[in-house]
Amino acid sequence: MVTRSDTTGFAIPYRSAVAERGRLCAGIDPHVALLEQWGLPVDATGLRQFADICVEALGPVAAVIKPQVAFFEAFGSAGYAVLEAVIDGCREAGALVLADAKRGDIGSTMDAYAHAWLDGRSPLCSDAVTVSPYLGFGSLSPAVDAARSSGRGVFVLARTSNPEGGAVQLAGTGERSVGQLIVDEASASNADGSATVGLVVGATRSHGLDLEGLGGPILAPGLGAQGATARDLPEVFDGADPAWVLPASSRGILRAGPDPQAVRASFATARDEVEAALG
Repeated sequence: MVTRSDTTGFAIPYRSAVAERGRLCAGIDPHVALLEQWGLPVDATGLRQFADICVEALGPVAAVIKPQVAFFEAFGSAGYAVLEAVIDGCREAGALVLADAKRGDIGSTMDAYAHAWLDGRSPLCSDAVTVSPYLGFGSLSPAVDAARSSGRGVFVLARTSNPEGGAVQLAGTGERSVGQLIVDEASASNADGSATVGLVVGATRSHGLDLEGLGGPILAPGLGAQGATARDLPEVFDGADPAWVLPASSRGILRAGPDPQAVRASFATARDEVEAALG
């Protein structure tokens, strides 16, 4: 079971997890094609079977596990019940859970999102959640404050792995790109050493961001099915502290299923490649 002290911030549980289990975030993405590949029905029963296998395979070995909320949400209330079980099961097995929800709004609505994903009283409470800053970085304050007060984290979209993101994220705002503005806001939020605010920066291409002073984790999606390899990481994240770089792989690992041991072996191979590349 993950334990934390509200006074230590996200830095300590994060650094402890990756020191023990390695720098790879394992995604749980119950994509229709994967359910079918695993010979499972595309319904709530198949979703639960898929999720149970993933928790068994990855919960005891991954530092961070990232369930993609949309794939659970597609099954309505039954899907959310499975997601709650995934969060509980992974955390009981010692993994940090990063809910990939990409929430973003203003005022009381952002407060509600923060409660849902970062408040220990919520059945969806996770160790961290992905958030979108495109209503203004300041609109994320309820989530940042909730994470900081509970020793959890938020991962803010900065330079995503999809090619369409560049039209917004690389647009200029004064002397900085929008993406760099987000990085700088995140860095300022981490000045207390808590590492409360991480970033999402894709591993699939050169991002053009100065990440040196972030002081928080960098979720780097795109490893495996999206084409990025472990060998790309030192160049893509040149200048960033490699201790904070957290590559993510979902389908690249899960294609080895449905046997839990095969999924675990696939994860171990990818993790070892990342560790060798980052040094």
